[in-house]
Amino acid sequence: MVSHSEQLAHTFIDSSELVRVENVFKRFQVGQTLFRRKTLTVRAVDGVDLVIYRGETLGLVGESGCGKSTLGRLILRLEEVDSGSIWFEGQDISKIGSGDMKRLRRKMQIIFQDPYSSLNPRRTVRSAIMESLTIHHVGSRTERINRVKELMEEVGLRPEFSARYPHEFSGGQRQRIGIARALALNPSLIIADEPVSALDVSIRSQVLNLMEDLQEKYNLTYLFVSHDLSVVEHISDRVAVMYLGKIVEIGPKREIYDNPLHPYTEALLSAVPIPDPEIERHRMILEGDAPSPINPPSGCSFHPRCWLRIKACSEQTPELKNMGNGHSAACHVRASGI
Repeated sequence: MVSHSEQLAHTFIDSSELVRVENVFKRFQVGQTLFRRKTLTVRAVDGVDLVIYRGETLGLVGESGCGKSTLGRLILRLEEVDSGSIWFEGQDISKIGSGDMKRLRRKMQIIFQDPYSSLNPRRTVRSAIMESLTIHHVGSRTERINRVKELMEEVGLRPEFSARYPHEFSGGQRQRIGIARALALNPSLIIADEPVSALDVSIRSQVLNLMEDLQEKYNLTYLFVSHDLSVVEHISDRVAVMYLGKIVEIGPKREIYDNPLHPYTEALLSAVPIPDPEIERHRMILEGDAPSPINPPSGCSFHPRCWLRIKACSEQTPELKNMGNGHSAACHVRASGI
């Protein structure tokens, strides 16, 4: 019998939505000041609302320390939210118990940034890929070994290499192993946390193309976390821009890249190198240093560095407003049409 809460969960979320993040906050205690015994708090995720649709790749970009990796870990319940809700397939997973969460983990996996440190150097590749199958009691040992061979072939590696150890593989091959491990349980959502940033440029496109092929084959949904806007442009369907724990702009890829609305997005895009030396790009140099997430500015957190700021920017926190074409931005100036 389906409970009333489960009925609400299924009607709450649109069938095209896989993940919905609602007003999520996460803070970390980072220690005390030198002269006062006062605990300092970092606002890693500060009231984020976000939707990830089935079968899409949502690129999440922002400078280091903006909270994008923390948001990915919150969605996976590797970190617990302080407040707010995270819905996955119509169920509020921020409030369920560990037993229910373990069953859901089969549907959500992660690809880590460093393909070497994410693999245990003392365990073979077969053992690393097979671990999740063993934990969730999937098949017999023979079936698990056969599944590992299938996954190795799927990511472009020879099955007999599964008896080797991580140090016997190149960086690109190790990341392929990480992708195979993420695919083992046939998930619907994969959080890719800077999956190509540690790889040589020549290898990045191969791994990105592999991820796209696997997405099409298995109808995967990606949250692709990165600070490299050229990589995000290549793989994403929609792009969300994060600054000091908040989403400041989100929309279809072409809308973001061709018509950025938030000044921070404009500054990020102006820093992306252009391969054609004949084309000149006006680089926007931001004023001052990035504010501390321990003590962010009042109002719009970007206003101390913004060349468009008006009085309201320092007094009121802007809401993420729909500007048309599925394109939303949190900017007082652009919302007013200035």
